[in-house]
Amino acid sequence: MPVVLDPDAAAVFKAFRDAGRPPYETLTPAEARALYLQSRLVTNPEPPELKSVQPLSIPSPSGAIPARICTPTKLRQAGGLAPCLVFFHGGGWMIGDLDTHDVVCRKLAHEGELIVISVDYRRAPEHKFPAAVEDAIVATKWIARNAGQLGIDASRLAVGGDSAGGNLAAVVSLAARDGNGPDLAGQVLIYPATDFALTHPSHSDPGTSILLTHTVVKWFRDHYLNDLADGQDWRASPARARSLAGLPPTYVLTAGADPLHDEGNEYAARLKDAGVAVTTRTFPGQFHGFFTMGKLLPQANVAASEIAGWLKALN
Repeated sequence: MPVVLDPDAAAVFKAFRDAGRPPYETLTPAEARALYLQSRLVTNPEPPELKSVQPLSIPSPSGAIPARICTPTKLRQAGGLAPCLVFFHGGGWMIGDLDTHDVVCRKLAHEGELIVISVDYRRAPEHKFPAAVEDAIVATKWIARNAGQLGIDASRLAVGGDSAGGNLAAVVSLAARDGNGPDLAGQVLIYPATDFALTHPSHSDPGTSILLTHTVVKWFRDHYLNDLADGQDWRASPARARSLAGLPPTYVLTAGADPLHDEGNEYAARLKDAGVAVTTRTFPGQFHGFFTMGKLLPQANVAASEIAGWLKALN
């Protein structure tokens, strides 16, 4: 069936086109980062009031990893400790940062009544694969080891992210299952990138080449990977893992007008087949990236509330 955008998504898409924004692939990485960061002023909703938002520096062999810890006013504590979501931002492993995803992290903390720690991993092309993966794993392990000091219940630690961040969350979960990380209570995969083969039908459907165009997907890939052979590595393409059994309960969100739609749905199906408890949610009339656009797209706020509800039910 052809992809049909929701009216509000169609209006936003038209506004982006009418604004004459240059395609990301015509820019330098620095220019693309500045453009992506600037767009948040137009698309991000007002953030909820939290008890505190504090910078955090996570030590690693490759240098300190910047992070941000969001603590809501209402917190689901047990014995003085609260659940935590470690969040990895999207942006093609290249252009996102703590600020581009600050509001969604605050919303998840507020509505989920849990601590959210947003991790700012090293970005391509200055730091190619597997630098982002290494940072994501190191950060998650450090948070688990220092959970008590952070007010976190390590037994209620989940990971999540959108797009490239969803990819990193999936990889962290696989690494943790295999002993390179803590036991995780859950993972939230928001339109995740799972397979660098880029051969799923949604990667060639004209109806999915919206904002995150098919050309931009390849531009991100070529900046992130050292060569196409890296895409065979499960740390780049979690769908290439031999088995998905033993992973924690998972929430998978996909969007209909998204090049990553098919690989996200296939990954969710494989998780179910492997015996993992999976909740799936598709927004058929939305495009990739809508999750951070709650100022313009009400469905983004619906998605955040549903994810927060899932996290509350999880622990």
